[in-house]
Amino acid sequence: AIGLKRDDVYICNVLKCRPPNNRDPLPEEVQQCEPYLITQLHLIKPKLIVALGRISACTIMRTKESLKNMRNQIFKYAGIDLLVTYHPAALLRNPNLKKPAWADFQFIRDKYLQ
Repeated sequence: AIGLKRDDVYICNVLKCRPPNNRDPLPEEVQQCEPYLITQLHLIKPKLIVALGRISACTIMRTKESLKNMRNQIFKYAGIDLLVTYHPAALLRNPNLKKPAWADFQFIRDKYLQ
């Protein structure tokens, strides 16, 4: 809807393997995987990182802040702009989140896809 094709987007995860029982990542797991994530980002050179969901945002930014409070701001991670928005699974569980998520992606379109 914002004019990107799948080939225009690189998807990666903070951790390179899923924690048992899909639990939140432990700090030591993040610490072990983070060098790989940073290497990926330096190779790809994205204009923007979009953290989908509270867990990914809190994990890489090392915060316990709520997703609601992290939205509508640009952060930096590894020298790259980072924006936080809702995870697609959250949009399926709560359709009321679709409107603010759409606003986030319109912002991405207008600021980064010119």
